[in-house]
Amino acid sequence: MTIRTEFPCAVREIEHTWVPLSDGTRLAARIWLPVDAEMRPVPAILEYLPYRKSDVNASQDSTRHAYFAGFGYAGVRVDLRGTGDSDGIICDEYLLQEQDDAVEVIAWLAAQPWCTGEVGMIGYSWGGFNGLQVAARRPPALKAVVTMYSTDDRYRDDCHYAGGCLLASDMLKWASWMRMYNALPPDPRHREDWREVWLERLAKTPAFIEPWMSHQTYGDYWRQGSVREDYAAIEAATLVVGGWADAYTNAVPRLLEGLTCERRGIIGPWAHVAPYRGKPGPLIGFLQECLRWFDRWLKGIDTGVENDPFLRVWMQESVLPADTYYERPGRWVAEDAWPPRGVWPERWVLGSDGTLARGVADPPTAADGVPVAVSTPQHVGRMAGVWCANGREHELASDQREDDADSVVFDSPPLAESLELLGFPLLHLEVASDKPVALLAARLSEVAPDGEATLLSWGQLNLTHCESDETPEPLEPGRRYRVTLQLNAIGQRIAAGQHLRVALSTTHWPHAWPSPEAATVTVFADGPSALELPVLAEPGPTLSDPFEAPEQAQDMWTHERDERTRERTHDAVARRDRIEDREASVELHEATGTRFGTEVDDVLEIASDDPLSARVVTRRVARLERPGWAVRVECDAEMTSTATEFVVTDRVRAFEGEEPVFDEAREYRFPRKLM
Repeated sequence: MTIRTEFPCAVREIEHTWVPLSDGTRLAARIWLPVDAEMRPVPAILEYLPYRKSDVNASQDSTRHAYFAGFGYAGVRVDLRGTGDSDGIICDEYLLQEQDDAVEVIAWLAAQPWCTGEVGMIGYSWGGFNGLQVAARRPPALKAVVTMYSTDDRYRDDCHYAGGCLLASDMLKWASWMRMYNALPPDPRHREDWREVWLERLAKTPAFIEPWMSHQTYGDYWRQGSVREDYAAIEAATLVVGGWADAYTNAVPRLLEGLTCERRGIIGPWAHVAPYRGKPGPLIGFLQECLRWFDRWLKGIDTGVENDPFLRVWMQESVLPADTYYERPGRWVAEDAWPPRGVWPERWVLGSDGTLARGVADPPTAADGVPVAVSTPQHVGRMAGVWCANGREHELASDQREDDADSVVFDSPPLAESLELLGFPLLHLEVASDKPVALLAARLSEVAPDGEATLLSWGQLNLTHCESDETPEPLEPGRRYRVTLQLNAIGQRIAAGQHLRVALSTTHWPHAWPSPEAATVTVFADGPSALELPVLAEPGPTLSDPFEAPEQAQDMWTHERDERTRERTHDAVARRDRIEDREASVELHEATGTRFGTEVDDVLEIASDDPLSARVVTRRVARLERPGWAVRVECDAEMTSTATEFVVTDRVRAFEGEEPVFDEAREYRFPRKLM
């Protein structure tokens, strides 16, 4: 990584200013500008987040927005309504109010004397989401978007639900993160009324878990902000970026296929962190790529982006399983369309004898099939790693053999030659359940000759959702259903001599909250059930060094502490499985003397023979300190379930120094809706 300190433009920073909205609300902004921007106006690049411009996200913000300013842009970071230093109360994620405010912010930026009137948006995760959502509103000044690690479908492809299953691994964890961020006060350096605003936020900001758990099926709540409802609404030129170790990469192919605007895609090996900063490598000169995109669409400079491949994708090479990779071997491949023209579906039949065999191109029109019963312990899935890796150690999937031993597996013979996959593996299955509510999970692995199993992709499906995510129906025990289970997108070369494995389970802890009763799902093999692989028979050209080396502006914060541990224990006597994730970090801003620290503890527990034993406990502690000022918030939550309800407890405590200023505990009960 090159830390760049010299740029074509000298840069000045406006650490804090206000963006006024029509309803009287003020949003807090931090802006980096070329020093002569008032005389030579520049386009603006907006990043619009709830992650506190003055501390939580300040370190990352400075590395990219100062960089953009050095190349002739206004880099702008705005705190959402009700977050950071801004006015108001935030009531949920991705609300229409958030988009309305953004439209006004863009109009304000375009009207500033230092702005040419052209605006772009950039962001990953939340900022990637709302970049797409705001683009769909078509504000006149917004001409270009760079969206990283985002989704076009808030229900089916975010941290709340997947395949109609509640994401036990992340639903409460993410709600707790937002609870902590939203409980912190504004910075007293920017607001004299910080304490008054803080106490009002503590009293009025809701727990986001309530609307998320209240909407367990797809409907208007999730439809709002899901741009796949109308891809044509987006007209701004859009660069879509994903990473194979990230949880949101499925959206990249969908967006490339569905959008009608000028667009390009990049999929690298990365986790949920910007491609110039995170792991696994290789890293790329991503900020330079962003400049190429914005120079073309905001400045009208011919940078050649229209001649770039439609998709540049890192085709990963075969590796042995590990929960941490610092680099993923592979090569860059150029594809000129999605679906790629060189991909064709290859059918692999699930055999009742546990085999996985190449079959005919089309499934049989009629076959009774041989029943294979799937009924697995509740802890199966524990080796899958965290749902959304953030580039830290011990996050990725481990050797799958432990989970495979408790699952029903189908193995191919060793491959005579290598096989390249690019796209979505699909499982077309004929199934029956003995319970009215049941789920089925599938894991696709590459198995080495010594038995080590590397997870390639996975998917899960609440079978009551097999026909509709809006109106699920109880299963009729014994009735046969045709279902298609889509696994996560993949770009992978399977080495010759390895073999493929499909592992099926009726549990997928902790990525799927278990069904209320242990179920047996019968899969009909020897004809009706098959795996469809996206075989890249004719890959696009290999790209040699398609990106510059990574660089960024100087990080103005010192990272004093950054720790992460993940421990998994299994009590063989009690047959209880426990996963505990711990994180701790401290950052120091030397110019202001501000320290920002967090402590995180997440526990996920389940008994192997009792689906109602599932339990998630989260704890978040955040501290802000500088000479003469110190605050702390503590957020604790727990989720359990009965056969008919989900039960969530939530407690928030806040301290000024060591003096308690707020303490509130609540319990929520949500009826289970076929989940």
